[in-house]
Amino acid sequence: MPGSFSCGVAFTQLWLTLLVVTPVNGQHEAVLQSVVYLQPPWTTFFQGEKVTLFCYGFGFYLPQKTKWYRKNKTQRQLRSTSTLEVRESGEYWCQADNFLPSMHVHLDFRQDSLVLQAPPAVFEGDSVVLRCHTREDIAAESLKFYKNGKALELSGPSSELHIHHANREDNGQYTCTGRKNWHLKYTPSNTVRVQVQELLPRPVLMATPSQPIDGSPVTLTCQIQLPAQRSNVQLQFCFLKNLQALESGCSNSSEFHIPAIWTEESTWYQCRAETVNSQTEKQSIALKIPVQRALADFQTYIMPASKLVYEGQSLLLNCSVNGVPGPLKFSWYKRDMLNKKANIPKSSGAEVKISKVNVSDAGEYYCEAKNSRRRFVSRAVPITIKVPVSQPVLTLSSGKTQALEGDLMTLHCKSQRGSPYILYEFYHENVSLGNSSTLSGEGGGASFNFSMSTERSGNYHCTADNGLGAQNSEAIWISVAEMTNNRSAPVIAGITVGLLITAVGVFLSYCWFSRQAGGKPASDESRSPSDAEPQEPTYYNMPACIELQPVYSNDPKEAVIYTEIRRTQPKPKPKRAGQLQRSNLQLLQSTVPALSCPQMVPQSMDSNETDNSPKTGPTSPSPLS
Repeated sequence: MPGSFSCGVAFTQLWLTLLVVTPVNGQHEAVLQSVVYLQPPWTTFFQGEKVTLFCYGFGFYLPQKTKWYRKNKTQRQLRSTSTLEVRESGEYWCQADNFLPSMHVHLDFRQDSLVLQAPPAVFEGDSVVLRCHTREDIAAESLKFYKNGKALELSGPSSELHIHHANREDNGQYTCTGRKNWHLKYTPSNTVRVQVQELLPRPVLMATPSQPIDGSPVTLTCQIQLPAQRSNVQLQFCFLKNLQALESGCSNSSEFHIPAIWTEESTWYQCRAETVNSQTEKQSIALKIPVQRALADFQTYIMPASKLVYEGQSLLLNCSVNGVPGPLKFSWYKRDMLNKKANIPKSSGAEVKISKVNVSDAGEYYCEAKNSRRRFVSRAVPITIKVPVSQPVLTLSSGKTQALEGDLMTLHCKSQRGSPYILYEFYHENVSLGNSSTLSGEGGGASFNFSMSTERSGNYHCTADNGLGAQNSEAIWISVAEMTNNRSAPVIAGITVGLLITAVGVFLSYCWFSRQAGGKPASDESRSPSDAEPQEPTYYNMPACIELQPVYSNDPKEAVIYTEIRRTQPKPKPKRAGQLQRSNLQLLQSTVPALSCPQMVPQSMDSNETDNSPKTGPTSPSPLS
């Protein structure tokens, strides 16, 4: 509907009520009311004239059912049609269907010869027409208009007074006068009070939501309550940020949509409402929108839920977040034991799946949600990968499977793979060796020490278990030898060494005496005993042979030591004294690993055996082999 009025056009349509806005919970809610429409659009008439009233629902809705009411001392309901012709003064209103009743319209039918007709309401910016309606006996050239008792200067005689772009300066009491053709006296009309009302009250800028979360969308609404008589005025709206227009300027929409508002944009906003012809405009009070920091509420789903995954199983991770505006992009990350961050491949979505996990997949997993400006990280979820133990290996500290009674033996059991903690246990002939178990991580192994005895000969093995199934090592046979006569071994070894030293000393002495003789004949009586004196053998009264016990050795091919000793003894000669009797060879044999020793029998000189051949010197000893 146009917002200006002219004679016969401007007041052809009058909306007494189209829309009433009432405050509800600090906001404004439209109340749908019925509308009374007048034709012609005046409220003051001569008696005998008529005016037609039309009743509509909100938005020019033509009702199916209408109720008319009149208030004139007694309120009564009139006929139920959408139109009503009125010829009598009074207050009229209607109700269309289920809409609220319309506003009351006061109609005045007068018997005067001169009436001043005016619109029921005047607003800022209106083009107002005041009409001096006369009967035929009033001369048109005699009409005059007055404001607050003062005559108004017009460009010429006219029955209409035009007020362009009405404002509050046009407020006042208006009348008109006219003179009958045969009278000199002017007849005054009824008085019309013109009160220019505010067309546009100050708009109110509202933000929805009022406290948005960082990155969330916001809708700005410029709310304005138009008067009921001008609810059809077309407006356009402009939105400003720090006094600067947003986007392309003004539009006919009272809402402005911000896709995402951020903390740094928590600044001042305003809106401006203006008529289409821009004759009237009003601006809202500045509004600062408090933008709240987003608090991400992450929900992580893990399968299996125990967060304990066995090697070779599948692992499913899913992430969702509330309280963060989208659109969101999800990523998964893993932090290993060295606190090293790594992006999980193919994790661009909220869900990631690892078909077969291994040891390297252990660590802390967390989800990242990111919008256009912010990134949010969930709490880390620890994932433990359990690896069954491999078959352990049992080893001996000495590396030998033969031992002597009393030796200290150390068994060591170790699995190359397996999640901590690994429980090791040692067995002898499938019987546990007592409190021999220990807890150890992967690769550490465990040891068990004990003293060997003959009853401990047999099979040994160990087990490793980390709760995922025990594994047995291969068995090792350990034999233990008795130590019955082994205490005599040091004595035999000492005797053998003594004999060797004695033999070497005799040989060296002989060589020295030979050099001192300087080649003299051996028949020197001073150096030779008497032939009559028999010579005793060098070795006699030999101590009884002591059986040698074997000494344990890792090398079965231990060398055998032979010692050869030659002894010389002079023989009695009938013609020459000092002849050296040929020495008999005495062989001493010492075999360390043998279990028996050879008999050492000394050779005695035979008193009847003589050697008549002369000797030129002492007999040379045989070489030591």
